[in-house]
Amino acid sequence: MKPLIQEPIPQNRLSVRTQIRARVSAAAIPIVSAMFAVALVSSLLGAPLAIAAPGRAADRLLVKPKGDLSEAAVQSLFAEQGVAELKALHPLGVRVLQVHPDRLAKVLHRLSHHSDIEFAEPDEILAPDAVPNDSYYSSEWHLPKIGAPSAWDLTTGSTGVIIAILDTGVDGTHPELAAKMLPGWNVYDNNDNTCDVYGHGTAVAGAAAAASNNGSGVASVAWGCKILPVRISDLNGYATYSTIASGLTYAADHGARVANVSFRASDSSTVASAAQYFQSKGGVVAMAAGNESTFVSSADNPYLLTVSATDSNDAMASFSNTGNNIDLAAPGVNIYTTTRGGAYGLATGTSFSAPIVAGAAALVISANPALSAAQVQDILKQNADDLGAAGWDTSYGSGRLNVYKAVRAALGSSGTDTTAPVVTISSPANGTTVGRNVQIHVQAGGEVGVSRVDLFIDGRYYTSSASATPVFGWNTRRAVRGAHTLQAYGYDGAGNVGASAVVTVYK
Repeated sequence: MKPLIQEPIPQNRLSVRTQIRARVSAAAIPIVSAMFAVALVSSLLGAPLAIAAPGRAADRLLVKPKGDLSEAAVQSLFAEQGVAELKALHPLGVRVLQVHPDRLAKVLHRLSHHSDIEFAEPDEILAPDAVPNDSYYSSEWHLPKIGAPSAWDLTTGSTGVIIAILDTGVDGTHPELAAKMLPGWNVYDNNDNTCDVYGHGTAVAGAAAAASNNGSGVASVAWGCKILPVRISDLNGYATYSTIASGLTYAADHGARVANVSFRASDSSTVASAAQYFQSKGGVVAMAAGNESTFVSSADNPYLLTVSATDSNDAMASFSNTGNNIDLAAPGVNIYTTTRGGAYGLATGTSFSAPIVAGAAALVISANPALSAAQVQDILKQNADDLGAAGWDTSYGSGRLNVYKAVRAALGSSGTDTTAPVVTISSPANGTTVGRNVQIHVQAGGEVGVSRVDLFIDGRYYTSSASATPVFGWNTRRAVRGAHTLQAYGYDGAGNVGASAVVTVYK
């Protein structure tokens, strides 16, 4: 898959619990077409014009000899096939081989069927995607949708829990990320320069663990946790199976408990080996399902949490892949996050569903650091909100992420929330006379984060908001003179519904 990049689009206001406030100064840039969007993204993010074609690398294979084979025997086998070893991926036992492009298919076939080889596969090139998006949705709807505000009452994340962001680098000067960053590694260039060369990694990092509750910017899922930047891409945002695997082993060896991979690489045996190694160190790997709108038939990988994307109505995003490998669904449409250069904007795609799950995993580990990686994965899946077909299905997996329920489970809490949100209309007051332009202030709160508030006027649906503290506008020009009733309904992540008292106003 390709990582997903969205132009910075300014947000006028952000409202979430725990006294988080946001002020945004990014310039507005409308997107008018898919072709223009891609060109504009490349221009603004500084991407070079020459972009390699995605797909199989023309001259590289990933091969894992069986463990009982001596090094001399391994090199003899490679010599027989006329291939050269470029490097070994330690400690995975995987070798990166260079093969003449004309012979790649033949050598791949031979090694794949050789009795001394555990697996052989092309070193796939994974391309960055730009999903055009001209929506101007202006709040972080995804946080109350997954119950994050209620989870923050239990933990905002521990500084001892590290989230590795395997991507195009991270802008370490961004005001919402600078204090969160640890020294990382550039796998692609084999140095410590982890600056974001394409723009995607900064947005991914912000969705997982941007600084929050600081009076500016955005809020993120695990804002108390640290970020370990690991650059795995070239200047155009392209990564390969081998760079992802190297990034995972680096992150595992440098203390990360969670890793996010916003590239679709769940089919790779090499990446699976690296994810298994990461899990053996106590870590959880979240991976994007992909944006090709296709059904992936490969089996589920127990060492990965593969994440599909949902929208604000809990429907599957039109672009999201589905399939047998889906573990969880999470919001992935219009995710408000950090962008390169100190700005903020909207981002769309499974590239942003995955770091939301990564952040949730970090909160679960923060709540109970003694949990194993497998236990963390089970908690996230068992406490998801079941959507679609009953039980696990190929679209939502175990369900849409509910981080509040997961954190409660990690702390040993049990039981299902059955408490409806408390909803009040704070203005206008009951019995008042209103003018032409009325602002209706609603407050909704509950044990699980409020995901939506609906406003009814005179018993009929009028509008809704994903904010827990919306301010609705009502123009009374066409309303008849006399009494009118206002009532608001709040919906939480556990499916409970609360109603406000009826407020009567007069025109």
